[in-house]
Amino acid sequence: MILRLPWPLGNWAKEFSAWVLEPALQSKDSNAVSQPHWSKGSAMETLPVLYIGNKNYSSWSLRAWLGLKVANVAFEEKLVQLRSDAFAAQAPVFSPTAKVPAFFDGRKTIWEAMAILEYIADSQPDTLLWPLDMDIRAIARAVSLEMHGGFGPLRSHMPMNCRKSLPGLGRGPGVDADIARIGEIFKTCRSQYGQGGDFLFGHFSIADAMYAPVVTRFKTYGVTLDPVGNAYMEAILALPDMTAWYADAAAEEWIIEDSEVK
Repeated sequence: MILRLPWPLGNWAKEFSAWVLEPALQSKDSNAVSQPHWSKGSAMETLPVLYIGNKNYSSWSLRAWLGLKVANVAFEEKLVQLRSDAFAAQAPVFSPTAKVPAFFDGRKTIWEAMAILEYIADSQPDTLLWPLDMDIRAIARAVSLEMHGGFGPLRSHMPMNCRKSLPGLGRGPGVDADIARIGEIFKTCRSQYGQGGDFLFGHFSIADAMYAPVVTRFKTYGVTLDPVGNAYMEAILALPDMTAWYADAAAEEWIIEDSEVK
């Protein structure tokens, strides 16, 4: 029998095979990564698995997790503590980048939050994770990719921290310009494309998942926008799945010192 790996692992092949085939490596911690849900043939016997990091800090985990949740995609959540020995050992096994999030559907692994949600949008179009109109969809992709590759000062000076309230902090160089641009995106999308719902393009889309961690940052650091932007942020924070994420983040005891702005 030939064992087909979910991605070209190169130097990781030996570790991956051992992790899949040797139950002894399975963690006893139910909240940690366990053996992947590998099934015989092409049939899936269990749910897909989403690997994430700490809910208090992991902005990229939130993007994938929230998008899947709002789209009603069933999956099993596997949380691995960031910066831990378990993460160092297991992350190169469940993701070729050794980062979270990663999504294993029983046949293949998809890494990067936007790629995960793009895959769901393509494979399950009834989730409506993109606007149906091609022109509007192009704008939604553009603002999503702007978030994916930009706003470095905001990310550096205002790290995601759902447990804290730090109004007035985090205003390092370049942050105000990032805030202004994000406020412009919120206002433009809501006013031009947001009819029929409370989100950037009306119904919840990948674009909203991409900006959800920014909304948490604005909440933590006391950033307010114009009335349109503030109403949009309230809609994101009011999502039941966001409420659940915040509750789980509050219950975590792990602390990452360089993500604690003081």
